[in-house]
Amino acid sequence: MDKSRHSQQPEPATLSVCGPLGRSFPSSHSLASTFSSETSRPASWSANEWLRGSPNTSPPSSGLGSPELKASQLREDVGASPVDEAIDAPPIASAKNICFILVNVVDLNEQRVAAWNSAHLPIHEDGLLKVVRIARDGTLDTAVSLSGVDHPVQLKARQPNLTFSTDVVGAIVQADIIFICVNTPTKMQGLGAGAMADVSAVESATRTVAEHARPGTIIVEKSTVPCGTARMIQDILRHHRPDTNFEVLSNPEFLAEGTAVENLMHPDRILIGSAQSLSGLQAATVLKNVYAAWVPSARIITVNTFSSELAKLVANTMLAQRISSINAVSAMCEEIGLGADVDDVSLAIGKDLRLGPKFLQAGVGFGGSCFEKDILNLAYLARELHLDVVADYWLAILKINEDQRQRFARNVVRELNGSLRGKKIAVLGFAFKDGTNDTRNSVAVHIIKDFASEMPKEIAVFDPGCAPAEILDEIKRIGLNRAQMERVKICSHWRGCVQDASAVCILTQWKQFRGRQLCNPAGSAGKTSKPSRHGFPAGAHDACLSEVSIMNLERLSRQAAAAPSDDPLGRLRPQPPCPADCSHCGAGSRTSLGQEDVDWVEVAGMMQEPRYVFDGRNVTNHVELQRLGFRVKGIGKGFHSR
Repeated sequence: MDKSRHSQQPEPATLSVCGPLGRSFPSSHSLASTFSSETSRPASWSANEWLRGSPNTSPPSSGLGSPELKASQLREDVGASPVDEAIDAPPIASAKNICFILVNVVDLNEQRVAAWNSAHLPIHEDGLLKVVRIARDGTLDTAVSLSGVDHPVQLKARQPNLTFSTDVVGAIVQADIIFICVNTPTKMQGLGAGAMADVSAVESATRTVAEHARPGTIIVEKSTVPCGTARMIQDILRHHRPDTNFEVLSNPEFLAEGTAVENLMHPDRILIGSAQSLSGLQAATVLKNVYAAWVPSARIITVNTFSSELAKLVANTMLAQRISSINAVSAMCEEIGLGADVDDVSLAIGKDLRLGPKFLQAGVGFGGSCFEKDILNLAYLARELHLDVVADYWLAILKINEDQRQRFARNVVRELNGSLRGKKIAVLGFAFKDGTNDTRNSVAVHIIKDFASEMPKEIAVFDPGCAPAEILDEIKRIGLNRAQMERVKICSHWRGCVQDASAVCILTQWKQFRGRQLCNPAGSAGKTSKPSRHGFPAGAHDACLSEVSIMNLERLSRQAAAAPSDDPLGRLRPQPPCPADCSHCGAGSRTSLGQEDVDWVEVAGMMQEPRYVFDGRNVTNHVELQRLGFRVKGIGKGFHSR
C-alpha cells in the first residue's frame, strides 16, 4: 500500500505480511518505514526532481475494504487459472528472502527506522503493534491450559524474522522476491496534472533494484499504478541488465485502513498478475505459494498483468461509486421530508442479493486520498482512450462526494441562523475513518475549511486516534489565513472540545462518540468485529501451531481470563524501556485510543443553548439525544429533529 507525504504511515500490508511469511521463511529480510518529505534519498534516486520537489499525495492502495467474494465464485475463477496449469512445469527456486522496497526505508531515514524498532510505531492499526512485536522480537516458550484439554498446549519460542533497516543494497542482494511499494502520487504539474499518476518513484526504485538484484529475482509491483507499469518496469530491467532474466508480477493490495491486519489474515482475495509466458506463470506460482501459507488457494486469483493493474483501480472506483450513490439518496431523503430515512432505504435495497448491504451506509462523504486518487487515474485513462463519457461518469463520483461535504457544512450554517459569528463549533473526529490515525484528505479538513470561512468564534477539534500536533499540521496545509487559523483549537479530550459549543459535528465514526449511556441505533455505521474463519484445531497440543491457530488460541484464553490482556498467552517478549525523554511517553503524545466514551448527558450541560448535534456518520442514537434536549440532524433523515 502506498503512503503519502504527511500521513506519517507505512504500508500496513508490508508490515503485516512479514509475520506470516516469517514462519515459512525464517531468513526473511524485510524493510518497512514511514513516508516523510524530510528524508534523504540514495544517489540513484535523487536524480529525479519529482522526488525532491513534489508533495507525496499517494495513498494506501486501498482506503476501504472490498466486498467479500463467494467461495464458489472464487473456485470457478481459480479453476480456470493458467498458473495452476503451469504448476507441473519445471519449478524455480522457492522464495526464502523477501525484500520490501519502500521509499522512506531506502531514503535512510534513521529516525523512522528507529521508530519501527521501538515500542511506539509511527502509525496506528488495530493489532499491528502485536504483529510487529511477534515477528520483530520473537516470542517466549509458554504453556497454556485450556478447559477440556488433558494437558497444557506447548508453544515453542519463535525466533525474530522481521527487521527494519536502512541497508537497502544488502537487502536487495539477498532477496528472492522484491516488492516495490513506493509512492505513486497524482501529478501536480505538467501533462496530466491533477489526474495522472506519477510513477517516477517506481522508475527510480526499479533502477536501484536492477543494479543490485540477483539473476532470477522476482519483482512485484505492490503500489497502485496505471496499466502498463509492469511493462515499464520490465523495460528498465532489460535496459540495465539485458542478459539477466527478471519476472515482473502485479500484486495490488485490498486492505482497509483500520482493519488492515484482520484483512491480511483473512483476505477476500489475493490478486496476482503475471506475463502469460511459462516463466511468468512459474513466477506467479512462487508468489501464490507464499500466500498459500495462510490464505486458502480458492481465494488466490491469478490473471494477466494488465488485468491485475486495472482491477485495482476499478475496485476502488466502484466501491466509491456505491458510497456516492447512497449519499445521493441521502440528499433526496433530507429534501423530500415526510420521514424518508436513508437507513430504511439502505436496508431495503441491501436485501437484494444482486446488490448486497455493503458500502450502503450514508455519511458526510468518503475521505482519504486513495479513492480520489484512483478515480482520477481511471478517468484519465478513459480520457486518453477517447472515452470522454466514461471519464465523466467516473468523475461524477467525486462530484457527489464533494457536494455531500459542502452540503453538510451549508446545513450547519443554515441551522445556526445563517452565521457562525460568535459561535463555537465542536468537531468530533478528524481521521478519515475510525481505527486509524490517517488524516490525509479527511472529510473533516474540508469541512473545517468551510467553517473557517464563516469566521466563527472557535472551531474545536478532537479525535481519539490522532495526536493534536498531527491534526494541526494537516489543517495548516489547507490554506487558512492567519485570522482563520487563530480560531482553530485542537483538544486532547472531548470535554474541552464541546465546552460552550453551539454545535457538535461528528465527522468520524469512532465508537467513543456513540455515548456511554446511549444505545447504538439500528443501521449504525460503527464496525463490528469479524469472527475468525479458522477454528482451533483438535489435537493441536501435539502439533506445531501456525500463527492463525495461535490467534484462535488467544481468543479462547481471553474469554476465560478474568481481566482483559493483549498477551493472554504470555508469549510476548518484554519491550526495552524508553529513554527518559521519550516524547511518546510524556505529555503531548498521541492520544490513546482507549479514551473514555463521550457522556452525552454531561455534554448537554456543557453546551450553549440551543444545543445542536450534526451527526455526519449516524453513529449516535438520535432519539435518546433528543430526549436530552439536543437538536439533532443526521445524514439522510427526512425530518429535522427539534
